[in-house]
Amino acid sequence: MEPAIFVERKNQIHRKGEAPFDLECDKESLAGAVSQRACVFCGSRVVLYPIADALHLVHGPIGCAAYTWDIRGALSSGPELHRLSFCTDLQEMDIIFGGEDKLYKALTELIVRHQPKAAFVYSTCIVGIIGDDLYSVCKRVGQERGIPVLPVQSEGFKGNKRAGYHAACQAMFQLMGTGDVSGISSHSVNILGDFNLAGEIWVIRKYLSRMGVTVVANITGDGRVDDLRRAHGAALNLVQCSGSTMDLAKMMEEAYGTPHIRVSYFGVEDMAESLYAVARFFKDPEIMERTQALVREEIAALTPQLQKFRAALSGKKAAIYVGGAFKAFSLVRAFRLLGMQVVLVGSQTGTKEDYQELHDITDEGTIIVDDSNPLELSSFLKEKDVDIFVGGVKERPIAYKLGVGFCDHNHERKECLEGFVGMLNFAREVYNTVMSPVWRFVPRKAAVDMHNP
Repeated sequence: MEPAIFVERKNQIHRKGEAPFDLECDKESLAGAVSQRACVFCGSRVVLYPIADALHLVHGPIGCAAYTWDIRGALSSGPELHRLSFCTDLQEMDIIFGGEDKLYKALTELIVRHQPKAAFVYSTCIVGIIGDDLYSVCKRVGQERGIPVLPVQSEGFKGNKRAGYHAACQAMFQLMGTGDVSGISSHSVNILGDFNLAGEIWVIRKYLSRMGVTVVANITGDGRVDDLRRAHGAALNLVQCSGSTMDLAKMMEEAYGTPHIRVSYFGVEDMAESLYAVARFFKDPEIMERTQALVREEIAALTPQLQKFRAALSGKKAAIYVGGAFKAFSLVRAFRLLGMQVVLVGSQTGTKEDYQELHDITDEGTIIVDDSNPLELSSFLKEKDVDIFVGGVKERPIAYKLGVGFCDHNHERKECLEGFVGMLNFAREVYNTVMSPVWRFVPRKAAVDMHNP
């Protein structure tokens, strides 16, 4: 079967083993290709949204707010102001005469009513077109109400979600350095790039607590404005979703000297190595001993259960297409632990270094793709005859239409997949999906069964 590929995108697709690795990436999406990427505003919103005691106001048409309402399965241990999707709801007259007055009134009313610790104001495409001065309105309201009112300049599609991530990091960085850092332990960290989907950040915090390491700020899952203010006092930044928060880690390192390390909490290998990396950084024998005991205990409880799933899943084929390439690394290793073969892997925002790493850890024949689209993904899934497709909200319909099992690894999910317990949840979900008897009724599978009764 000849896969459907746009001629202009041939250099953004690589089949391992057919030629030397040289993948183009970090490009603007091809016009008309219906890329799986999202807009700049969406990128900024998904990063900042989980800060639970802040006001989040979308300055633009109501459709933008509706698109991103409750966009993450981000849980809070306290306030839930973030789950209210406020919007200025710009109409035709606002577009003609400007929406600054409407923004000022909306901000003032919402701050008086909800008493937030801070406010994030997102500009959307139409605001960039009509030229509203977001900064001056935010500055005025902030001075009048005595709280930080932070503009998030996130209009447009150029640069897509990654530009939105940068805008979010710039907004958060304005809060840092404004809080009291007294009493912060020398064995302390900030958790960057974890959004507490299904309560995952609470699992990681428990691991760190068992090691003897304290957490200053969650950035941004179950996040708090006051914690962000004092985050510069932590000894180390742990960066999981490097695409969304690496810019912030670099800003903090330059301004405050806070070092950072990249980590992953998904899968047995990556979870264990991330904990060991933290222990090595602090160079404390007691922390290392507690970490070793923790890992031994968790793996001893997990391994027998995983073996049951591995016996059934061995040899099955998986495809991966995610937003940030960092997720793909861990997913490849997790599927390998289950005895499965990854035949397709790609991302929306991967870098040259990301794809080189994917090339190094995948098997011969694996398709590696950057910034794909439904046409290509459908062709590859059929060509490779995959048993399960891991993706997000935009990939789900593709799997359903093709009769392929689907696993949600995006930010809307409600299943905890981080930590050692998360690996067990993932293995169970994959098993239940791949081994479901429903696939016998899918036409392509039924045809195979007819010839192999």
